[in-house]
Amino acid sequence: MRDRTVTLVLRSLALAAAVTASAIVIGVALAWLTTRARLPWRRGWAVLAALPLAVPSFVAAYTWVSVAPGVSGFLGTWLVLTFSTYPYVYLPVAAALTRTDPALEEVARSLGRTGLAATVEVTARVVRPAVAAGALLVALYALSDFGTPSLMRYDVFTRVIHTSYSASFDRTPAAVLSLVLVAITVAITVAEQRSRGRAGYARLGAGAARALHDVDLGRATPLAVAFTGAVTAVALGFPAVVLGLWVSRGRSAGVDWAELVPAGVSTVWVAVLGALAATALAVPVGVLAARHPDRGGRLLEHLTYAGHAVPGIVVALALVFFGVRYAQPVYQRTPLLVLAYAVLFMPAVVGAVRAAVSQSPPRLEEVARSLGRTPAGVLRDVTLRLATPGIAAGFALVTLTAMKELPATLLLRPTGMDTLATRLWTETGVGAYAAAAPYAVALVLLAAVPTVLLARVQERVTRPAQPGGEPVDPVATVVPAVATEGGAR
Repeated sequence: MRDRTVTLVLRSLALAAAVTASAIVIGVALAWLTTRARLPWRRGWAVLAALPLAVPSFVAAYTWVSVAPGVSGFLGTWLVLTFSTYPYVYLPVAAALTRTDPALEEVARSLGRTGLAATVEVTARVVRPAVAAGALLVALYALSDFGTPSLMRYDVFTRVIHTSYSASFDRTPAAVLSLVLVAITVAITVAEQRSRGRAGYARLGAGAARALHDVDLGRATPLAVAFTGAVTAVALGFPAVVLGLWVSRGRSAGVDWAELVPAGVSTVWVAVLGALAATALAVPVGVLAARHPDRGGRLLEHLTYAGHAVPGIVVALALVFFGVRYAQPVYQRTPLLVLAYAVLFMPAVVGAVRAAVSQSPPRLEEVARSLGRTPAGVLRDVTLRLATPGIAAGFALVTLTAMKELPATLLLRPTGMDTLATRLWTETGVGAYAAAAPYAVALVLLAAVPTVLLARVQERVTRPAQPGGEPVDPVATVVPAVATEGGAR
């Protein structure tokens, strides 16, 4: 058992490290190209770069294994997770780059720095919190994902825990592995928190009232276009083509609308309820973590991330035990499933709110108090008002990820209710790829809605400064939070 645990630790950490490193490279490169470079069709590439969030990782894995079964194991899992998670780095870094004050680089150049040195020494430091926050979400996702390693037949913690729970009456080995996974996650979140340091990243005023100067790529333009095109082709093009292929093959049998429509309605209903619950619970934690970053605030924040890292199957079985023993009226009812979503996806809102509140200057709250506002009034009219884009981003991310949640939904959904994810998993499990395709397409289309809303929130809060100033932007790193995609955890 001990040797097996060590092997799982090494395999899981290696996968998480590889996925995180590659997601950082792709996400940062795309963010820079779509915000700071003269890239042809830049606005279109910016939209396409965020859309892989709408494709559940287990749907992407399904498209690969259905046409290329040889792409499995570590290579297949790394490939799918990388192109499913890089938007968690791309979105916050693009937001931070767009909101960077051009005067900072200009001052650095006036002091003798070259363009590259100014970018590395000034801009890179400004966007470092966004990179760290996005990387944290990618690492947590890679550690907690269940669907992709299962379809790719690659043993990591989540797959072995699920197998142990399903194949044995003795839950002790799975419980031990779950505790090890939680410990690893806490260590990662602590490392990310320390990487932020104690430096502040808020600024007063709107910065220089002019747009950033785009970099002319020159002869490198074809390479930049080829890079963005290749990423889009792997992350979006390939899944779309394969899904279209399977839908066309299954057209002769027709679409079972009596199953598809109720599954779609149930997916939206429970996802929105889960997002509301997660937001209500996470906003106080995010504000506390931002304004009181002492041991208590950090501990509370880390506990929420630990809950996110626990595989959905573990959270679901714990709630099954709780429901059977202590909450029979809600067992196999919607409230228990909503509670699972809240536990799993709270970091999507906690991180967004913490990032937004951290970037709103505390002096604004002090001014409000000096004008006679009560603490509750300051929280309502100043802190939460400035954090609204972060809260909206977190809500959209939870809705998106709850739609794609798989193991918790399988165990906790009300009797007789199916979601698109559970129907897709059922059909895929018996090799009915053509029958699974309509559910996969419907899930991707529904998930695209909160993805587009999320992009709109980002575009609004990252609009360049205009002459005459504008309110302080609370979220140069709004979207890192998130996302958490617990996806097909």
